[in-house]
Amino acid sequence: MSYYMGYRVDTGKREVFHAQWTPTQELWGDTYAAVVGPFRTKRGATFMAEHGAGNPHLQTVADAERIAKEYTL
Repeated sequence: MSYYMGYRVDTGKREVFHAQWTPTQELWGDTYAAVVGPFRTKRGATFMAEHGAGNPHLQTVADAERIAKEYTL
């Protein structure tokens, strides 16, 4: 099971969710306008959701995982 960060269709807010399979338009399109992931950890996905908007240091999933790990130590 992997973690993803989705942009809600109704509110535009970022939200962390987990999915057993890769999210597709057919499965998640009514809920999310866009999805980023998969993240290895919930910590990385949450960090991207909270700090990723407009942050040039968080461009990829790997950036979020690495910085989240350093930031929380």
